[in-house]
Amino acid sequence: MGRLVHPRGLDRQALQSRRVFLQHFPGGYRDETYEAWERDYKVSAHDRWEAELDKHHFEELLEDGEFTEIAQTAVKIESRTNLLFSFEKMAIRDAIKSPSGAKTFATGLYDFVHSNGNLDDRFERWIDAVGRLPRKQTRVLTWPVVTVFGMIAAPDEHIFLKPMVTQIAAQAYGFPFEYSSRPSWPTYASLLEFAERVRRDTRDLKPRDMIDLQSFIWVLGSEEYD
Repeated sequence: MGRLVHPRGLDRQALQSRRVFLQHFPGGYRDETYEAWERDYKVSAHDRWEAELDKHHFEELLEDGEFTEIAQTAVKIESRTNLLFSFEKMAIRDAIKSPSGAKTFATGLYDFVHSNGNLDDRFERWIDAVGRLPRKQTRVLTWPVVTVFGMIAAPDEHIFLKPMVTQIAAQAYGFPFEYSSRPSWPTYASLLEFAERVRRDTRDLKPRDMIDLQSFIWVLGSEEYD
């Protein structure tokens, strides 16, 4: 692989953030270790989603009232990743056990991922749907739960948010991330803006989708890569 040359005009913090990422993965987004550690399992989850819950099949299941099948399939696909903490996985599994919970989840998720409305309205409706899910011990309405299914289903549009890691990464990058602990559109919009900044600043590395951009943010902010 040829030598990677950074774009001109980056500020000091953005340039240092690139260096951190490339210290771990010299080949950038096409680095074999990067793909093995950070990308492949997320792409596999998306591929399973496309095979088991693509838009056409999703619509058929909704029309047939198969809300539990939709919800269980989505949760099963996510469960094969390490994106959510175990308590979050348990919370969402509990939330879709009842028919009403499964219906709220399935219809809300379809609206979020596939409807034609403005993204801000779709996201706020999805937050409302997740907030109405039944809960036992652990709350369901967390940033990771709200954002994980979007990135798995549509990584060209949606990104996954790990709050602490993202805040650390944004500070290191010098990006004014507008974070609120309660899921809301302004914070998600700020994250999308952060991702677009990373896309622009790493354009020479040719990021393919939000999976690459989320992975860059993860590498920059996670203790795993200290």
